[in-house]
Amino acid sequence: VINGGFGMVLDGSTDSDRRLKAMLHWDVNNGIARRAWARNPNAVWSIEQEMKRTPGLQVTLPNEAEEGLIERLVGEV
Repeated sequence: VINGGFGMVLDGSTDSDRRLKAMLHWDVNNGIARRAWARNPNAVWSIEQEMKRTPGLQVTLPNEAEEGLIERLVGEV
């Protein structure tokens, strides 16, 4: 399998099955995390659910600032 320059050999072995599951888990959750960082509410909810389900998965969630906070702070500089 080659996707976006990434290659993975899937030879039907138990080890390739393990690698495939790990890669898909990482790839999907990385995409969800990127969307959560963009403050997509569904992605934030989804990655929160996955972190509850998957021990060891720790994603830094975005901190939402009050509307207009940046404008007020930049205006003070």
